[in-house]
Amino acid sequence: MSDRTAVVQRNTLETQIQVELNLDGTGQSTFKTGIPFFEHMLDQVARHGLVDLRIDATGDLDIDDHHTVEDVGITLGQAFAEACGDKKGMTRYGHSYVPLDEALSRVVIDFSGRPGLFYQVPFTRAVVGGFDVDLFREFFQGFVNHAQVTLHIDNLKGENTHHQIETVFKAFGRALRMAITPDARMGQMIPSTKGSL
Repeated sequence: MSDRTAVVQRNTLETQIQVELNLDGTGQSTFKTGIPFFEHMLDQVARHGLVDLRIDATGDLDIDDHHTVEDVGITLGQAFAEACGDKKGMTRYGHSYVPLDEALSRVVIDFSGRPGLFYQVPFTRAVVGGFDVDLFREFFQGFVNHAQVTLHIDNLKGENTHHQIETVFKAFGRALRMAITPDARMGQMIPSTKGSL
């Protein structure tokens, strides 16, 4: 497969973001978002997805974290769309179950070309690590809309909010890794009967 990297910038009155992505990386990551708990979760995506990821974001954190988190999702989605290209030879589908003590989450992804987020995460607390957990949905919605993927996220069990969201992000990374992996039997075919994704 050809070079599967992307560098994407997004500049608005609310945020300035740059994402550098290598789908064939080793899980290396660097983050500067000003939101430590969010960075901890993004690190799970890089490590478990085995993608190299650098995100530099400056946002209006004096108001709240919303714009920065959502716009990182948007920009990361754009980077994945660019790096995947025409998706020739890609596995396309990915899924993962990940436990962390009492918590268990399942993530299923399809690089379908059709954005859809189906998100069932009943958090036990509204805030963890000073972070409003409602914003995770905004992150994934931004990602889905711009990566053009169908994404199902289900937290099946969990009592500790940190554990709940960490299992979601680890499973997301693992599902991504499966979906973006080249399928040797696919060759240069596009994994769709339509001939395009």
